[in-house]
Amino acid sequence: MKEMISAGTGAGSMMGRPASFSRKRFRFSDWFAEKFIKFIAFMSIALVALIFIFVFREASPVFRMDAVKKVVDQSLVPEVYGAVPDQPVAEAPNHQEASAPDPATPGIKPSSTLLSREWMPVSDEPRYGLIPLFLGTLKVTVIALLFAAPVAILAAIYTSMFARPGVREFIKPLVELLAGFPSVVIGFFALMVLASILQNLFGYASRLNAFVGGIAMGLAALPVIYTLTEDALTAVPKTYSEASLGLGASKRQTAFHVVLPAAVPGVFAAVILGLGRIFGETMIALMATGNAALTSLNPFESVRTLSATIGAEMAEVVFGGTHYGVLFLIGSLLFIFTFLLNAVSEFYIKNLVVRKYQSRK
Repeated sequence: MKEMISAGTGAGSMMGRPASFSRKRFRFSDWFAEKFIKFIAFMSIALVALIFIFVFREASPVFRMDAVKKVVDQSLVPEVYGAVPDQPVAEAPNHQEASAPDPATPGIKPSSTLLSREWMPVSDEPRYGLIPLFLGTLKVTVIALLFAAPVAILAAIYTSMFARPGVREFIKPLVELLAGFPSVVIGFFALMVLASILQNLFGYASRLNAFVGGIAMGLAALPVIYTLTEDALTAVPKTYSEASLGLGASKRQTAFHVVLPAAVPGVFAAVILGLGRIFGETMIALMATGNAALTSLNPFESVRTLSATIGAEMAEVVFGGTHYGVLFLIGSLLFIFTFLLNAVSEFYIKNLVVRKYQSRK
């Protein structure tokens, strides 16, 4: 009797199973979507790799170029326009010999000037010192972070912990709307309005300087830091704040001593991404920093950043020349730095957040 019941149950279960359970049905739409997504992902990775290879290929000749000869005054060389091939060009009677470079003149190898303190790419003896560009970029980045990070983090704490739901729904889209502003608009605002206000407020001499550029770049990075910080604070389990409030702590104590420490990995990731946004900014740095390659530590003096140098000079260089290669070298350095920041934020910080929350469940 038991065998008959078990056999009947097995037969009934087999008859009740859908046909798709035993044999998977082929669907062209699912197959096409899978292949298309794989193709798009492969093309994205391939394009990034090709850009990386192209930038480094264009920058590599800088380290292989021979010493650049000292060029004499070009005004001594006669210029001829529209010369007829059948008629010989008249030679300069007195300056022809003086126009030829002296082979005994000592040269300067381009790669040997990269660590100098002078950025003078157009001169008889070009200097491609990257130190003032790095220093200017560092000054602007530090000022922008010191302005944007505290403001964005405090605004995110207020939005997630203190603001009423109606106020939260108004503040968050308003701050995130700033991320949609073009960089040239923020740079124009800094050039015409912010620079005059800050100069009248602090009384420094140079109207466009690292301080103005840092504040303007902070405005550009503020929405990124705010959005990610607010998401990190919201992702903290509600039991943390409820337990803190249940023990008698105030909202301020709960926000700064319980919720914020729990969201530190996410906040740190937000700051890292904001740093990458500031470091690679071009138009704001080009319009608001003064574009003077100085090595001073004074934040109220004009500076020139790495990205602004590329944006200002790339259109005027000779294709394949030394200056051209140095600009691509600067671009490769920016590429490496941004790639490392994104990698740290994506792999290390993200895994840290996951491990922290999984260990507390």
